[in-house]
Amino acid sequence: MTIKINERKVPANALCAQISSILFSESQVDQQKTQSFIGHDRAKEALEFGLSMPSKGFNVYAKGEHGTGRQTLIRQMLHQYASQQHPSEEWCYINNFEDVQAPKKLYLNPGEGKLLLDKMSDLIDDLLGLFPEIFDNPGYQRRKAAIDRDFNEKYDSAIEQVEAFALSKNVAVYEEKGEISFAPLVDGKPLNDKDFSKLSEQERTDFYQLLAELETLLSETLLELPLWKRESSVQLRQLKHDTAEQTIRPLLKELEREFASNLGILKYLHDVKGHLTEAVLDILVDDGNEIRDDKASRKLMVERFMPNLLVAREPDKGAPVVYEQNPTFQNLFGSIDYTAVQGAVYTNYRLIRAGALHRANGGFLLLDVEKLLAQPMVWAHLKLALKTGELTIEHPYAELSHGSSITLAPEKIPVQVKVVLLGNAELYYTLQEYDQEFTELFRVLADFDRHVVNNPDNLSAYATLIRQHGVKMNYPEISDKAVAYLVRYSLRRAEHQQKLSANITQINDLLDEAHFHYQKQGKTGEIEEQDVHSALQAKARRTGQLSEAWLQEIKEEQVLISTDGDAVGKINGLTVLEIGDSVFGTPARISATVYAGSQGVTDIEREAELGKSIHSKGVLLLIGYLGHKYGQGFPLSISANIAIEQSYGHIDGDSASMAELCALISAITHLPVRQDIAVTGSINQHGEVQSIGGVNEKIEGFYRLCHDKGLTGTQGVIIPKTNTINLMLNADVIEAVEQGKFHIYAVENIDQALEILLGIEAGERRRGGDYPRKSVHGQALAKLASLSQMINGSDEE
Repeated sequence: MTIKINERKVPANALCAQISSILFSESQVDQQKTQSFIGHDRAKEALEFGLSMPSKGFNVYAKGEHGTGRQTLIRQMLHQYASQQHPSEEWCYINNFEDVQAPKKLYLNPGEGKLLLDKMSDLIDDLLGLFPEIFDNPGYQRRKAAIDRDFNEKYDSAIEQVEAFALSKNVAVYEEKGEISFAPLVDGKPLNDKDFSKLSEQERTDFYQLLAELETLLSETLLELPLWKRESSVQLRQLKHDTAEQTIRPLLKELEREFASNLGILKYLHDVKGHLTEAVLDILVDDGNEIRDDKASRKLMVERFMPNLLVAREPDKGAPVVYEQNPTFQNLFGSIDYTAVQGAVYTNYRLIRAGALHRANGGFLLLDVEKLLAQPMVWAHLKLALKTGELTIEHPYAELSHGSSITLAPEKIPVQVKVVLLGNAELYYTLQEYDQEFTELFRVLADFDRHVVNNPDNLSAYATLIRQHGVKMNYPEISDKAVAYLVRYSLRRAEHQQKLSANITQINDLLDEAHFHYQKQGKTGEIEEQDVHSALQAKARRTGQLSEAWLQEIKEEQVLISTDGDAVGKINGLTVLEIGDSVFGTPARISATVYAGSQGVTDIEREAELGKSIHSKGVLLLIGYLGHKYGQGFPLSISANIAIEQSYGHIDGDSASMAELCALISAITHLPVRQDIAVTGSINQHGEVQSIGGVNEKIEGFYRLCHDKGLTGTQGVIIPKTNTINLMLNADVIEAVEQGKFHIYAVENIDQALEILLGIEAGERRRGGDYPRKSVHGQALAKLASLSQMINGSDEE
């Protein structure tokens, strides 16, 4: 027996991957080289395909975990592809002079937008400098005087006719401030009011009759005065218009020559030409009713004629790459701003703002799918833009706004963009199952690895990544031993001796903490292994309150766990508790009782609705094993209960099924189980032991308890043999194993575990179908046969 047990022991050199610091002596950082990446070959291949595929719908979903360098790798590839492409076009919104609420789009070649804005700004400045002073030139004044003179001649001629008739009747005509009045003449002199009152009644009556006649004559004579004024006004307005147009025309001609190759701009300038003269006369020429300063006049001209450039492009920068961290509706699709003018809400084409899709148009857009789906209406509009190839700027809740509110309906802009979504596996499969359009639009999956193979090339590259982070953060040199410690920590995070964790962020975080301890101690020189170890210990202490409290309760016997002796139907199972960022292993007592009956094996956790589905499955597999192992020759009649003691929360997972089976067999045979050994592992119906998760935390949790209570030299843990490759244990556990104070046993089947725990041979089935009488299975078979006979005998009676 002793020989067989010793064969199950895992040697100390197999408890952790052997990483030599010599491997990292040549991992230096090239300052001129961009950040390198390890692994992710499948994802790189998918990205290369998705980014190169020109057909519609081949957008990319990058599936992976945070911290794996996924976003940085994608950005590098996007910039690499973007640099090889032509820069994308520019788009402006311009005033629609026929319908100001429907701004027009304007296509521009890369770099033309800023040039057009500069030229239009210069045009407005030129107009501000020319008007209204242009109307002070002698040519304009002569033509204006001729129009005024023609009007005055007609007016004077009419007044002269009335005046001649009045004088013939001894009446004087007076004109003052545009008003005409009459006064009687006596001896060639006009009478004042006092002299007029001295006239006789008949004389005054005659004058009033004459006055009415004169006013009638005056009205008839000046009947065409409004027509004369209108003709004069039209002539003056036409003169101003012609003068302004002649002044503006050369300026626009210069602009047309500048942009002769762009038909869109030429059309825009043609529209401007048709409205610019009137705008200049309205805004820049003082009509005596309103006085504006140059600043206000310029603002009015800009709001009417200056194009609204959404996104400027550099002609030599390649296609754009945009990462939108906060993909709200406005940030992604653009927005229309509003302003208050004298208490009223106002907007125009100049208040249209570009979104991430405008900035990425013609290039690449990177989005976090979790943030995207959290925003209302964004996902549906993004799919619509990708399907139609058109981008609409609108208010997301326009249909809910008041009918009196003013809004715009800008022309749709063509959009051609390659979208890369960053997300996890759960969201990917959810979208794939419930959203058919997602499958049509995101046909390329870039699946990023969680782990990287542990080989010399990857180890060297991993060390380079670590040192690259140190250079980026201006840290001192990192020693080879410190790098080796960080690599071992990565293997521990991956829970595999042959796989590194692809989550480099966690490794960099530990390096940051190591540098903090390095500085705190006032050290100089390299960051050493001890600095990293101190950082890891400090982190464990910060998050270790729950584990320490749990172990303290065990030591105080608030939780009943034995680490020595033996007991029937009781065994120490191992569990992992994960609360927030605190993850630790702890033993849990599993007990089993057996009695005469035919109720079968009762899982108390399931009956109490504390055991979840996977745990219940493990118990059912256990029942299958009992039937297969012992129920071949007689009906298996048993009543048994299995429980995880002092457990008051939900339990899931099948890693306790091996311990539960051992406890049950102990209860059946009344063979005592060693309490100084804890057990973890799942079984199948044939008794084969299967891998479980959290093996390192489970071993270390039981070791801590044994260490605190006092190591006896016989304590240890039984694990599945297939989990030995997952062992990345702490140095103190490895040291205890080396010194023979603690033992780790790896088993392949339940028989090997029973022999270690019960101290006798499990027994092999003989040709007759029975087992050796003193073996574990022999005693179990005899006991179960006795119980079956007891139950069946009672039935016969």
